[in-house]
Amino acid sequence: MTVRVGYFPHNNSLFVLRHTGILERRLPDVEWVDLRELPAKPAVNPENALPALHSDWLFEEGGYDVIGTGFTPPVTGLAQGRDLVYIGISGPRVENGRLVVKAESEINTVEDLRGKRVGIAHGSWQTTLLLFALDQAGLTWSDIVPVDTDVRGGGADLVDGTIDAWVGAYPGLTDIEANHELRTLIATDGLFSHPSLWFTRRDFADTNPEALQAIIEALQESDAWIEANPREAAQIFVDDIEKRGGSASIDAWEAALRGRPFGVNPVTDEFLDEQQRAADLLLSNGLLPKAVTVREAVVPWISEFVGSDRSSI
Repeated sequence: MTVRVGYFPHNNSLFVLRHTGILERRLPDVEWVDLRELPAKPAVNPENALPALHSDWLFEEGGYDVIGTGFTPPVTGLAQGRDLVYIGISGPRVENGRLVVKAESEINTVEDLRGKRVGIAHGSWQTTLLLFALDQAGLTWSDIVPVDTDVRGGGADLVDGTIDAWVGAYPGLTDIEANHELRTLIATDGLFSHPSLWFTRRDFADTNPEALQAIIEALQESDAWIEANPREAAQIFVDDIEKRGGSASIDAWEAALRGRPFGVNPVTDEFLDEQQRAADLLLSNGLLPKAVTVREAVVPWISEFVGSDRSSI
């Protein structure tokens, strides 16, 4: 049986794993599915909906069996009725990004965002960060004008005034900070944990436990390699960008990878509480079609395997 693993650069762990051959040693019949090559989904209005492509492709022909993303997509998928389950999470990535404005902006607090245009990669962790920040300030989603930007984009829009504030992430933030003075409106640290996470279909976990275990072990081995070889890992991203006609700084990518936690850990109660809070806020702000209970997506044996000590095996 061929196992399909989705990957894209924004989940650093899976993107590196795609290029190391580590998984193939455990799972020879693996097919890698580049999300960037899949057909585009219709855009959604960021004022009242969330894109669901990451979870959709778990259940659609031509997609994949396993995927890794940021914080928001599994909640979106669950609200769309997708029977998905968590695999694991990374440590907190609180240094990965934050909500910023230009230094000269008259926006001094989150409360000042009322009626302002805020750039986010909608549907990603950036949506959750902004929603948590608004809720903390007593605002709702309808109090701002959300503008969907690429997960690495938005910086140029902030500089030229197309948007008034931006949830930026590294290494994209690096380029903007090098040439423009920014001011942090709210940091990720203290707002939410912002981990990477991985998930799959329940039926895949039920019928292919050995394949899922192989993927988990390969991710953990590959992540350990990234931590030990951040510059070599950074080169993988730079090579991909240059192959596609772009340019990138290996120093910026190395710094970004050094600043992120790697490793696949079991889901925790704290993480699930954050997921549930996000789900409840997304629903109450009109961004989800129905309520979800995130703990229904936890499979105990997966968490036990992820957290088990296999160092002596």
